[in-house]
Amino acid sequence: MTIRTILVDDEKLAIQGLQLRLQKFPDVEIIDTCNNGREAIRKIKTEKPDLVFLDIQMPGFDGFAVVKGVMEIEPPLFVFVTAYQEHAVRAFEANAVNYLMKPVDEDRLADTLDRVRQRLADKRSSEEAEKLKSVLAEVAPDAMDAMEDEPVDTGADRYEKLLNIKDRGQIFRVDVDTIERIEAAGDYMVIYTADNSMILRETMKDLERRLDPRVFQRVHRSWIVNLNLVRQVKPHTNGECFLVLESGADVKVSRSYRDVVARFVH
Repeated sequence: MTIRTILVDDEKLAIQGLQLRLQKFPDVEIIDTCNNGREAIRKIKTEKPDLVFLDIQMPGFDGFAVVKGVMEIEPPLFVFVTAYQEHAVRAFEANAVNYLMKPVDEDRLADTLDRVRQRLADKRSSEEAEKLKSVLAEVAPDAMDAMEDEPVDTGADRYEKLLNIKDRGQIFRVDVDTIERIEAAGDYMVIYTADNSMILRETMKDLERRLDPRVFQRVHRSWIVNLNLVRQVKPHTNGECFLVLESGADVKVSRSYRDVVARFVH
């Protein structure tokens, strides 16, 4: 799998340095470079790359403006590369794969590309499955019906019982039943138990796959809660509400996830 990549930075030396570091990854094909945001938007729309390494601090159109400028198409994966730590939160809110500080650390770059490969593989697997279903629906509708009738294994045995979390130089083994809530911050998760909080470097989507959905439910774009530790539901405006957890913390349930609350009120 070749990762078609565009590099965007207003500093020529920064682009050259990143090109040099990416040479050791044979599956990364640099198809173009851009030195400003306006050019980047044009190239992304025409070249449709898989991945864009994007500087944030650029004159005129900055990195965040570039992301907004390509939302009308299916956007590529973005990795922000910058010298300014204070942009980290906004980078994660823009759903970046990762956030790299200049000068780019080679280990962090390798880790980032592993994440890129996983996201691209997930996306392509999903697309192939949809294509297969579409073909089967036309040429073998009976087979398609059989696929849809096949029971799905929802057994709890395939979900994690313990999470190994490396945080602050230590590895914590956390019993998932003690996790009260999980907050997303880009490719980092903040794991809250009753008496502790830890940072896990993983995406919300990946973590959801590892946890039993009968216990851990998404209630907001940025929150997963342990339903077994919900103690109260407080109505809020506009069809939203708050879940009060065993520790006393409350988490907003957005309207898109109101069906989660239904199990508490019947």
